[in-house]
Amino acid sequence: MTDTVTRIETLEALLALYGTPGAASLRKVAHTMTPLYRKWIMSSKLCVLSTVGPEGTDGSPRGDDGPVVQEIDPGTLALPDWRGNNRLDSLRNIVADGRVSLMFIVPGSNNVVRVNGRASLTADADVRARFERKGRCPTTVIIVEIKEIYTQCARALMRAGIWSATDAHAHLPTVGDILAEVSEGEEGGRAYDDAWGARAARTMW
Repeated sequence: MTDTVTRIETLEALLALYGTPGAASLRKVAHTMTPLYRKWIMSSKLCVLSTVGPEGTDGSPRGDDGPVVQEIDPGTLALPDWRGNNRLDSLRNIVADGRVSLMFIVPGSNNVVRVNGRASLTADADVRARFERKGRCPTTVIIVEIKEIYTQCARALMRAGIWSATDAHAHLPTVGDILAEVSEGEEGGRAYDDAWGARAARTMW
């Protein structure tokens, strides 16, 4: 099918399909933290980190029990990297190419706040200690130099009804199911799912 689809290959062709951006969509951009952007971001316990590297792109959810990032100064954010599966997709990309984007989400709000910037990694003990939880510290911390902060139009979340009371996950396959499918039964399954809760609790921080 992709061979028969007409592709948009120039900026001029793209712009011809859309109208001129409204003044508000351009004026909303800040280049450092402002008091109101700070209030919004510090209310977010969940963000999506997007990175790019030589092997492609990556999007990774990042969550915490308080603000998901800390402000180092008005132009710099710090995001802890808590233990996961050690694939390190996002971190590998950051080492190779510092361009990152963050999308901050607050439950109940259809708006999100986006940050674009450049990132680096540190294992500095003092920086890691800022995020200490139950005697544990993240292995590394992602330092993001802010280039842009702006709000995202609410229409996407409104269309999706993402904060509705409907629980739509009951019919979905579990992670164990998916792992068993892609590994042809060598990994995953019910035993994987049954053990997950205890395993996650041990490595939450």
